[in-house]
Amino acid sequence: MLTLYHCLSARSFRPLWMLEEIGVSYDLQVLPFPPRSQQRSYLAVNPLGTVPALAEGAQLMTESAAICQYLAARFSPGAMDVAVDEPDYGAYLNALHFGEATLTFPQTLVLRYRYFEPAERRQPQVADDYARWFLARLRSLEPVLATREFLCAGRFTAADVSVAYALLLATHLDLSNHFTPAVAAYWARLQQRDGYRKALEVQHQAALAQGVSTIPAPDIR
Repeated sequence: MLTLYHCLSARSFRPLWMLEEIGVSYDLQVLPFPPRSQQRSYLAVNPLGTVPALAEGAQLMTESAAICQYLAARFSPGAMDVAVDEPDYGAYLNALHFGEATLTFPQTLVLRYRYFEPAERRQPQVADDYARWFLARLRSLEPVLATREFLCAGRFTAADVSVAYALLLATHLDLSNHFTPAVAAYWARLQQRDGYRKALEVQHQAALAQGVSTIPAPDIR
């Protein structure tokens, strides 16, 4: 049995969405944010105190893009995975990690220096600079998405989940009104997917059942 440790709207939403798209059985543990201080017992599971954490037997994974790649390769070959012998294999890996390393990272600094630091430590200029950085790099997807429905391989893959989480986070940060037309249309399409909608509902119901606040609090590690 797979067990996913998750905070609402955190990076752990990526593997949650993947699990719902694939349809594999899993146990969802919703944690208060940030779990490293709000639920200290979680450190016995993941000493980093971060989410996601995906446990399967003795194996533990803590990187959201890597978990997406693992789930796709193991449970959805030929569908959400892109095989090494497919022409878009390189594009798939690049987009999968672009979603985290290039698009999510600058937004964590916006979160920290605009919202999460105490008032006297906030840095509006830093937040504004990294918001512009995110939007500048996001624009590189405009010509790609202007001519195709998904990022690569002619189908919805784990790469789309990775990038789409960055778009979800941007929506929380009020940056989505700066999306270019093709990116905005892409994000609108992905929000209509059954897997995405189910993941939103599952996290909400699990939080209620487990006594965790249903107010999203994105992870900023």
